[in-house]
Amino acid sequence: MTRAYFGTDGIRGTANKYPMTPEVAMRVGLAAGKRFMSADDRRHLVVIGKDTRLSGYMLEPALTAGFTAAGMDVVLFGPLPTPAVAMLTRSLRADLGVMLSASHNKFADNGIKLFGPDGYKLSDNAEIEIERLMDSKLDEHLCAPDKLGRARRIDDAQARYVEIVKATFPKKLTLKGLRIVIDAANGAAYKVAPVALYELGAEVIKIGVDPDGFNINEEVGSTDTRALKDAVLKYRADLGIALDGDADRVVIVDEKGNSIDGDQLMALIAMSWKQNGTLTKPGIVATVMSNLGLERFLDGLKLKLERTQVGDRYVVEQMRAAGYNVGGEQSGHIILSDFSTTGDGLLAALQVLAVIVQSGKPASEVCKLFDPAPQVLENVRYEKGKPDPMEAVAVKDAIKAAEASLKGNGRLLVRKSGTEPLVRIMAEGDNEALVREAIATVKTAVVAAAKAA
Repeated sequence: MTRAYFGTDGIRGTANKYPMTPEVAMRVGLAAGKRFMSADDRRHLVVIGKDTRLSGYMLEPALTAGFTAAGMDVVLFGPLPTPAVAMLTRSLRADLGVMLSASHNKFADNGIKLFGPDGYKLSDNAEIEIERLMDSKLDEHLCAPDKLGRARRIDDAQARYVEIVKATFPKKLTLKGLRIVIDAANGAAYKVAPVALYELGAEVIKIGVDPDGFNINEEVGSTDTRALKDAVLKYRADLGIALDGDADRVVIVDEKGNSIDGDQLMALIAMSWKQNGTLTKPGIVATVMSNLGLERFLDGLKLKLERTQVGDRYVVEQMRAAGYNVGGEQSGHIILSDFSTTGDGLLAALQVLAVIVQSGKPASEVCKLFDPAPQVLENVRYEKGKPDPMEAVAVKDAIKAAEASLKGNGRLLVRKSGTEPLVRIMAEGDNEALVREAIATVKTAVVAAAKAA
């Protein structure tokens, strides 16, 4: 069954435009409340966190109205990272957790992510059931007047998360002597990330910690590391850490100003955990977007790279199904299931810092473990509501031609984004000229199909 509201990472769109409107948010609250309330007579609880977008002030009360109308009590965290909401959903024994965020997108977008009582993102089946309830009559979900829920804010959610994250750092180690630049993307971790690093002993230089409702991910954060690189070089820092708007992904910048992506970080953590004997299985889980270089590096360690479709939720599902405890995406979503149920940028950064501290070497020597195969990614935007460019015969023919041109010496992946109206075209292989030629072949066809639609 096709999902009408949910994409690969919850519901997402432009704020105050369908489906990211107060009405839809209220329907989510009513439907999800109905779906996760059991028949017993106890009080049911939902926790809600958000990032720093202006539209959070609009969507948070709409969700609250829906949940309380369904009979659920609501605890509001305020600005808090997505992984913190997942952790506290379990810690507070809530029936449901909600995060209001559009992750790395600009401020004009927002999204609704849902977590079950176990702290994991909902399954496809659960989301489909919620959609069915959203489109039914609202009166069917309203509780009696004496069963209405109550809403309250708690002030210690940030402190709880800081302590949880600090506890994942090896107790025998300290960050004392390290100068670290933290870029919180003017997002959800703008308070907690600098505090956690400082309390572990680091000298902390902060950027991207002045949210105003509009500047989340604006020329800062994991999708734009220019400011972080400048700060690392200016202050002669040992490294820089860039989070995204909801702090579930991370990019590291070494002392020379070079970016280290999620593939390199997963390789480092996998190697370290193998040496420590803490890998639950000889391998990790990543998506089809991860570089061929990562696969080859892991193979050299006799570790398997198990691939999934794009989306950290699918990585987590495969990790749970097959018993892996390390997984993630090239973009910096890194899931360490010993500690968290979803991607956590700060937590992953601390695991990398532990390896750096133990080695006594600079980040540039520790964090780059393999040379990535030439990989090119192009995005083509199309207009929602128009014919799908991926269904055009010319596009299908171009994909076949591009695959043939790589002659088995590379990979081609063409897919629609699950969060934006984009067709993403990725190719990689040892021959960069062939890779770029394959990309150009497909891009030309997709652009023409999008314009013709």
